[in-house]
Amino acid sequence: MAVSDRASGRNQLRVGRLVKAHGLKGALKLELYTDDPAGRFRPGAEFTLQVPEASPWHGKTITVREHRVMNGSSVVFFDGVEDRTAAEGLVKAILWIDQDDTEEPEDDAWYDHQLTGLDVVRDDVVVGRVVRVDHLPAQDLLIVRTSTGGATSEIMVPFVSAIVPTVDVAAGRIVVTPPPGLFEELADEDGPVDVADQDAPGAD
Repeated sequence: MAVSDRASGRNQLRVGRLVKAHGLKGALKLELYTDDPAGRFRPGAEFTLQVPEASPWHGKTITVREHRVMNGSSVVFFDGVEDRTAAEGLVKAILWIDQDDTEEPEDDAWYDHQLTGLDVVRDDVVVGRVVRVDHLPAQDLLIVRTSTGGATSEIMVPFVSAIVPTVDVAAGRIVVTPPPGLFEELADEDGPVDVADQDAPGAD
């Protein structure tokens, strides 16, 4: 599952994460968030990097030199990354690519603004509402605002298919099947949670 972003005023799609330096010539193993790796990581493809502000790569873009599949894993080489030391400086970086408005969207990919405001449904009961999406190096998190007994709280829900099997933007809801403990405080609720009057901040 992938999440796109328009907060910068551009349509951007998160397509991969650099997980490990590979070999001595600057290659990196990829965790893919795209169903078209050959097309997305073709030579010359340029990515915006999501890295900590302290990183020398912060605010920079990077260009693919070569993409291979080695022992079942995607491996990518970038211009200007010539050795293992340089590659290790990019580990955990998230790769974003500009997406044309006319381009056909990928399966299981949404923009932040499409997810923000959706009702969160567990066992046919509305248990909260998505108020934003946080993009972390390991995964995307849906931040879900819940309300019980007049008190509100925010719960971090990993945006993975095992926990969020259904996203129905047209119906205004997502279905969650959380592990024990994630929504434990809501387990005994008999009816839907009323979050209709709460603001849902997020990028348009």
